[in-house]
Formats: sequence, structure tokens, C-alpha cells
Amino acid sequence: MPLVLVLVALGAAMALLVAELGVIAVDRARARSAADAAALAAATERGDARTVAREFAAANGARLESFEHVGGEVLVVVSIGRARATARAVAVLCSPGEPCGRFNGP
Repeated sequence: MPLVLVLVALGAAMALLVAELGVIAVDRARARSAADAAALAAATERGDARTVAREFAAANGARLESFEHVGGEVLVVVSIGRARATARAVAVLCSPGEPCGRFNGP
């Protein structure tokens, strides 16, 4: 009987480990998507790019950890749970010296 209990406990521990690894993998994927969205939105923003990056990160369930904006280049780091992701985006210039803005359609 004690061997059965050990095997059941081992099986339960393995199931918990697999579930935790799954959660971590999902958080990493979500963090990468949130970082990409935040960086792209901020790179094309003409106004307060940091606020836009924070809003896009939050809309994707992430928290903005750091933000750098130099010229037309944006670098963001976001986190979701224990996962962190970094993304970089560069604005394409529509006319000399002005980055393209976000779409403001209906």
C-alpha cells in the first residue's frame, strides 16, 4: 500500500510540473505579443509614446517594465506573470522628420 501512495504522489507532482510549464509557456508568448504591440504603437506615435506603449501593453495583459525612445527607435520591456519580453520598433518616416501616425479611422 505505501508504494501506491508514493506513485500517486509522484504522478500528482509530475502533473503540477507539466501544468506550471504550460502556464510559463503561455505567459512568454503573451508577453512577446504585448511587447511587439507596445513597441510598434509607440514608434508611430507623434505624442506621448510612453503612455501609448503602456496602454498597448495593458490592453494585452502586460505591465510596461521599461521604455526607451531615441529618435524613431523604441525599445520596450514588458512582463506578464514571471515572463518578460523585449521588443524594438523603428518608425518609418512618412515625410522628412515625421514618423507615420496611427490609423485614426472609424
